[in-house]
Amino acid sequence: MLILLAFIIVFHITSAALLFISTIDNAWWVGDNFSTDVWRICDTNTSTCMAITDDFSEYQSIQAVQATMILSTIFCCVAFLVFILQLFRLKQGERFVLTSVIQLLSCLCVMIAASIYTDRHEDLHRSHGYRMEVSKGQYGYSFVLAWIAFAFTLISGVMYLVLRKRK
Repeated sequence: MLILLAFIIVFHITSAALLFISTIDNAWWVGDNFSTDVWRICDTNTSTCMAITDDFSEYQSIQAVQATMILSTIFCCVAFLVFILQLFRLKQGERFVLTSVIQLLSCLCVMIAASIYTDRHEDLHRSHGYRMEVSKGQYGYSFVLAWIAFAFTLISGVMYLVLRKRK
């Protein structure tokens, strides 16, 4: 039981780390001389960055991605705290339903963020607010990490739903 508990905790912390990295790091869309995320665009040649503001035509889409990624990260952290509390408060045989629901909300939020970015990326990168050509790029590792975090939070959410407290 202790090994299973350690695995669940490590799996949850890994999910949270993936969410933090994908939300913060500047690599959702990368090219030869630039990298961009949901917060800013950076020119790798001159090492300058520019914040994404409401001057961009698809700013509402970026704000939706920002909000849902932040919510996902918050839900994941709250789910971990609730799991720790439920670990000590639940009676033997009960399920971690509240932890599961919160973790599945985190999963839903990261899925929404990655889906919006996937759908709107062509329009996002054709915006006239950029100082350089960013349409010729590809998805970066932060975008991939967001989808991996989706899978991890989904698996852990289902795992919490199935898990019962034992001695």
